[in-house]
Amino acid sequence: MNPKSIEARTREDKPFEGMVIGNTEPLDALKSRSACPKCGKSRMYFCYTCFVLVSQLEGAIPTCKLPVRVDIIKHKGEIDGKSTAAHAAVLAPDNVNVYTYPDVPDYDLDGRTVLLYPGTEAQTVRDLFTGITNNISYTERILSELPHGYNVGTLMTKIVQKEVSCEDIYHVKKLPIDCVILIDSTWNQSRGIFADKRLQKLPKIVLQKRPSQFWRHQKGSPRWYLSTVEALHQLMLELHLCAWGRNTNYQNSLALHYPVHDYNTDHSHCEPYEGQYDNLLYFFKYMYEKLHILYRHEDLLAYKRPML
Repeated sequence: MNPKSIEARTREDKPFEGMVIGNTEPLDALKSRSACPKCGKSRMYFCYTCFVLVSQLEGAIPTCKLPVRVDIIKHKGEIDGKSTAAHAAVLAPDNVNVYTYPDVPDYDLDGRTVLLYPGTEAQTVRDLFTGITNNISYTERILSELPHGYNVGTLMTKIVQKEVSCEDIYHVKKLPIDCVILIDSTWNQSRGIFADKRLQKLPKIVLQKRPSQFWRHQKGSPRWYLSTVEALHQLMLELHLCAWGRNTNYQNSLALHYPVHDYNTDHSHCEPYEGQYDNLLYFFKYMYEKLHILYRHEDLLAYKRPML
């Protein structure tokens, strides 16, 4: 068998290997549903309408602090109990807001709020860093935050020639965006929301392709169409890795092609990635593993979709 095929199969069998995700024993300890502390409806682990944990899990579940604000625009036809948007809102309560379309906030058109949506106009996350000639304020911020003695002339030459690398940004402590918007819906539903003129005015970004591990099948969509919480995790991962690299010890396959930066020997930049946002997948991983006890991975339609 082709060694690359064996490697790909190993990654598929262990998609969360190397991630830093909290212990799920508190979830296993729950044996029955209970009332949501806000609305009183019967829920198992959390309320997917109020975005709060059931009382038995308060203080027992890890949470994430995200470096940017996240707004999730949910299609009104999206079934709350099947969407992973609630995972994000429960696990990152200080940074994630969920709105139901057509309820869309007013956004500043300053380039620091972006819409996550694939298309010909979309930039990659890396482009947000390397394409900084189109954003003078970000260039000025880079120059102002460089450490004493840094070769500014060399950096300016790279900026003009659009050759700025991730390594050049390691010394900067701020990210190029403040807010990101995600659409929570099926692919067909998302097009109607995407067409809204309030969102059309915003810059678009696209993620690197990553196979979705979501068990909910969407007919006609390729495997790299991620669930909402997977997409948010991938975005946080790419932002952090592009800015500050990864810790030597972080070994998940999603991060291995990014540069290693050793925080123990260089404190001039923010901490490299070592799993800070992996707990966004806390409930996702738990439910994935529960499902795979009942079904074989290769038998589920969601995992048979092509990577086109």
